[in-house]
Amino acid sequence: MKYARLTKEQFDELHGEFASFLATQAIDKAEWDALKINKPEVAEQELDVFSDLIWEGVLSRAEFLEHFSKNHIFLFQCFETHVQSIVLKSLVAETDFLSKEGLQWLSDNMFTENIEMKVGKKVFTEERNASIFQLIQQGAFLSDGQLFTQINTIIES
Repeated sequence: MKYARLTKEQFDELHGEFASFLATQAIDKAEWDALKINKPEVAEQELDVFSDLIWEGVLSRAEFLEHFSKNHIFLFQCFETHVQSIVLKSLVAETDFLSKEGLQWLSDNMFTENIEMKVGKKVFTEERNASIFQLIQQGAFLSDGQLFTQINTIIES
């Protein structure tokens, strides 16, 4: 398995897609039910292959990621060969970017001495999707890129 198995909730949401996937393997519902009972290891392999296919599709389309912690915000824009990053760090220890108040504080203090901002670029040393998956494993999530774009526009002006 290249990535990670989808959760039960994710499989539930992708029920139709999974049924189509099984159909491409010439496995109908009765055969799937029999596989789960008689050959659970084969059923597990099918779950893993489907999970990797879904992850591959999601990661291939991923453009923006965000990762929030108490005092840091990591914003990423993913390109074909590299990732661009903007890292915001609160220099005020009480700030909590995980709260609504912390985000309001960020808005009020964005370009003050209370916020340390760093921009960077990292060339992918492994395969692009594997690198993006690592960021997700570390807590990043896919985003629409609005925050990255807003801050990047200000930085570049």
